[in-house]
Parts: sequence; structure tokens; C-alpha cells
Amino acid sequence: MIKVNLIPTKKKKKQKPLPTFLIYTVLLTILTALVLGYLAYFYSSRLSDREAKAKDNDRKITELKAKIKAVEDFERLNKTFQQRKDIIEDLGRNKSLPVKILDEISAQLPVGVWLTTMDVRGSDINLSCTAFSNTDVVNYVNNLKNSKLFTDVYLQESVQSKIKETAVYTFRLTFKVKP
Repeated sequence: MIKVNLIPTKKKKKQKPLPTFLIYTVLLTILTALVLGYLAYFYSSRLSDREAKAKDNDRKITELKAKIKAVEDFERLNKTFQQRKDIIEDLGRNKSLPVKILDEISAQLPVGVWLTTMDVRGSDINLSCTAFSNTDVVNYVNNLKNSKLFTDVYLQESVQSKIKETAVYTFRLTFKVKP
């Protein structure tokens, strides 16, 4: 007898193997994701290191600016003190110069000539004098020209006038002190 099974039987289907390009695509995607994850971690850590270093450098710059300001203040103060010191030393060196000038002017003064005004500006000296005669004026100018302390002696004017019935000569001189 022949038996015929009219009930359908389930046949197992053979599974088709996965295509190789799909396997490779999945593996490549996973590998790419891993590489990108590593690169993201690596660069973020480098970025955070550089940000920390930049903050540290900014802090150092702030400290150095404060130190530079302190140095500039010190240099300015030192320059002020140096200028004051130079002025004091210059005054100390030149304190005897006015005495020497006045002594030399009076030593060269002949009899019959007297000073009325004296103006000293730096190394320039202006004198206004009065004399009894023109010869006294000339003698005084020559004495100043022969002096070792004065140079560029110049008689600016000489005017004859009368003071209480006496004829006098009023004259002005300019000269310089030798350095």
C-alpha cells in the first residue's frame, strides 16, 4: 500500500549565507566607529591639555605684567633719584663758582669804577657799572679781557651823564664764564 501523505509537511528552507560585502561593510563600520571614538578621545584630551596650558600661560603673563610694572616703577623712581643726585652733586661742585665770579669781578675793578647791577644767567654775565672817566671804563674792560675766568668780554654801551654836577660814565658789559 501506498501511503500518501496529504498533509503538507514543512520543509526547512536552507538559509542563504550572508553576502560577504555585507559582512565587510558591518566590520568596516565597526572599525571606523572605533577609530573615530579613539580619535575623538585623543583630540579631546589634547584640547583639554592645551586649554589648561593656555590658562597657565595667561596666569604667568598676568604675573609677569605685574612684575614688569614693578620694574618700570622702580626704574622711574631710580631715574628720579638719579636726577636729584646729579642736581645735588652739580650744586656741590658749583657752589664756589658764584664766589669765584664775584671775587674775580671785584679784583679786576679799578679805582673809580663801581658796580650798579650784576645779572648772572648760566655762564652769561651782564654788568652795569659807573666810572669817573672813560679811561677807567677801558681799563676795566681790558682787565676783564685779561682775566683767566672770563671770555667774550664785550662793552655794549658807554654813556656820559652828570650826577650832582659830576660827569660820570654809565656803561654795560657782557661776558661769559669759561667752562
